[in-house]
Amino acid sequence: MTMEEMVAQLNRWAYEYYVLDNPSVPDTQYDALYDRLVLLEKQTGIVLPDSPTRRVGGEPLKNFAQHNHLKRLYSLDKVQSFGELKEWVDKVEKQLGKTEFTVELKYDGLTINVTYRAGKFVGASTRGNGVTGEDVTEQVKTIRSVPLTIPFNGVCELQGEGIMRLSVLERYNRNHVGDTLKNARNAAAGAIRNLNPKVTAERNLDVVFYSNGYEEGLTASSQTELVQFLHNCGMLTNHVFEKAYSYEEIKSVIEKIGAARSGYDFLIDGVVIKVNDFARREELGYTDKFPKWAIAYKFDAEQVTTELLDVDWQVGRTGKLTPIAKLSPVELCGATIQRATLNNYGDINRKHLKKHALVFLRRSNDVIPEVLGAAEEGGVEIDKPSRCPACGAELQDVGANIYCVNAEHCRPQIVSRIVHYCSKNACDIEGLSDKTVELLVDKLSVRSVADLYSLDETELARLFVGGDRESKKAQNVVLAIEKSKKVSLAQFIFALGLDNVGTVTARDLAAEFGSIDALRIAKIEQLTSINGVGEVVAEGIVQFFAEPQNLEILDRLKAIGINPTYHLGHASGVFSGKKVVLTGSLSNYTRGQASRLIEERGGEIAASVSKSVNLVVVGEDAGSKLEKAISLGIEVIDEQKFVELLKN
Repeated sequence: MTMEEMVAQLNRWAYEYYVLDNPSVPDTQYDALYDRLVLLEKQTGIVLPDSPTRRVGGEPLKNFAQHNHLKRLYSLDKVQSFGELKEWVDKVEKQLGKTEFTVELKYDGLTINVTYRAGKFVGASTRGNGVTGEDVTEQVKTIRSVPLTIPFNGVCELQGEGIMRLSVLERYNRNHVGDTLKNARNAAAGAIRNLNPKVTAERNLDVVFYSNGYEEGLTASSQTELVQFLHNCGMLTNHVFEKAYSYEEIKSVIEKIGAARSGYDFLIDGVVIKVNDFARREELGYTDKFPKWAIAYKFDAEQVTTELLDVDWQVGRTGKLTPIAKLSPVELCGATIQRATLNNYGDINRKHLKKHALVFLRRSNDVIPEVLGAAEEGGVEIDKPSRCPACGAELQDVGANIYCVNAEHCRPQIVSRIVHYCSKNACDIEGLSDKTVELLVDKLSVRSVADLYSLDETELARLFVGGDRESKKAQNVVLAIEKSKKVSLAQFIFALGLDNVGTVTARDLAAEFGSIDALRIAKIEQLTSINGVGEVVAEGIVQFFAEPQNLEILDRLKAIGINPTYHLGHASGVFSGKKVVLTGSLSNYTRGQASRLIEERGGEIAASVSKSVNLVVVGEDAGSKLEKAISLGIEVIDEQKFVELLKN
């Protein structure tokens, strides 16, 4: 048997096993021929492009390269009720008349965009922001349901969903005790977005193909023909594919899928409905975000019942008390849930929650545990706290929330404020972890961020306990504290922990007022004139600077040389004179790092897209800001171009 014949035979057997789920030979026969091929490749030094030996996964990559899609990948608009679905169908039929639809499963995994040229697999990427994704070629190459060659001579990009079957997840966990995976969706996404392709290979993923993007020479004129083309290419296609000719027929298919959902060997979170005919799709067109010819019907998040054991009250850095539900452990969407955040005491009353009674629990967007309400009557009333659970001080109601006003002596508030002040996007003091800050508060009587600047190496070394290593750690902490005196104004404003002021608002405040002295006397009307600053945020800022203890700390910090100012356009460089918006997640920089790099090169950071903005830098999962920039004709660049500009 020639090498070509071996490869063809092995790929045929793999197709039967991984795609058709109908193996024609035992594993031992496949393994024997595979071993013969490996030996022959070693002897000849030749490895054919579609050889199955290419799928084992090579050396770990140092980072993800960026891939620009040949054609933009759109996301889907969503509906969550049959009423909303009927409105969409009616709108389509009003424009097109009687229409043929297709109904398919909406898999819960990671979107993959695979490129073929002249029949050969040449690359794969994540969806990213729809324009640019991460190159995951080596990872996807290990997935056996992705053919390395297809019977198509043109250029095409084909989309699918990377998934991990539930049976595969269960088998993986049996073989990896102590390193188990909780959730099939996260396991699939984590495997594909892992720099080590061998991790991808080890998890035995699948890709279910369902769509085409860019193509040259593909003659499919409908979803039906496209799915047949994908099938002919040896690809795994949707496990449910039905045609429907009315809203009632679509609803019937969705109800069947909903009833069968729990029996599937993979996760789905909904159903996708599409206009079948491609020409008719063009008549409908696109919005800025979505195709008008397709919709995703989303199933309700998975819901379970469990016992509410108790409610803990957690004190944050602003003194606000947040109720935390302590739950009897329950499995939900592949995770063990024992705690869930409740909004406030009013939320507890609205939902009629009682201790030692069953409650409904779901994962909002399948991620955040959410207590929906009481699942039974009875139970023990949840008392509204009258004193701080941490320091015993009396509490105050402010709007819908409860606050401890003992800011100077309430340990959780003190610790949280200092931890926040030292964080990466704030004063960036390395070496002061949460636990170290707790030691500073408990052992060295640190009560405010100003106290950090009077610490010395000797007392820190005694605190850390040990020999030279601890002495060096103490020295590094003191150096980091000293370095933080050069903090930028935007970082310093964020570091103060003003209620509801994030990094973007802090930058806007810095640009508007230029100094802490100007900000501390700002009036509410001045603050609300800034884009993104509403009355609640403005009132919180004014209240912060009205507190004597806060002013005392600011004066102490100013006395030791921490009084940053903001000078717009003081630097020159590649971004000089440009107002820049950052949107999405960058792989090489945090948002704060990217902002500082732009400002150091003469640019100004803007929080939102408007006609005055000159440039938008987009990362992964960019949202409405990207769409608005495109509609306004503003220059848009991806992270790769951003890095190139920084080098210049």
